[in-house]
Amino acid sequence: MLARKLMTGDPAIVTGTDNIMMAAELMRTRGVGMLPVVESHTSRRLIGVLTDRDIVVRSVAPGHGGAALVHTHMTRDPLVTVTEEESETEVAARMKQFQVRRVPVVDAQGAVVGVVAQADLAISIGPDNPILVEQVLESISRPGVLTH
Repeated sequence: MLARKLMTGDPAIVTGTDNIMMAAELMRTRGVGMLPVVESHTSRRLIGVLTDRDIVVRSVAPGHGGAALVHTHMTRDPLVTVTEEESETEVAARMKQFQVRRVPVVDAQGAVVGVVAQADLAISIGPDNPILVEQVLESISRPGVLTH
């Protein structure tokens, strides 16, 4: 199955100049744990991602206020993405390699068109390929190194 069939299309996005409080509220209302960070709402060119973990570890824990800007707390590197034409195996390999639960899907210009989450893999391919889903879960669940 291709990423375009796995992904949630037209995901909520933020820009680097949005504040953390607004991003957190968007996560809450949309029920998501990651927001693609884009250059602008018009171009939708991906420049980073902001996770609920980024907010807690990089913003709340050090005592930064809700007015702090997304660009100061987002993850930039490595920026893990897939294209709409990549297979479920390629998507799973990227998630395992970089230990990420969610991967932005971008077009040829680098614009965000969707997101594939671990749950998307489990629901869409789990019944036919539970081993692949298990391998992804095991790989991304290994303890990682905190970066800032």
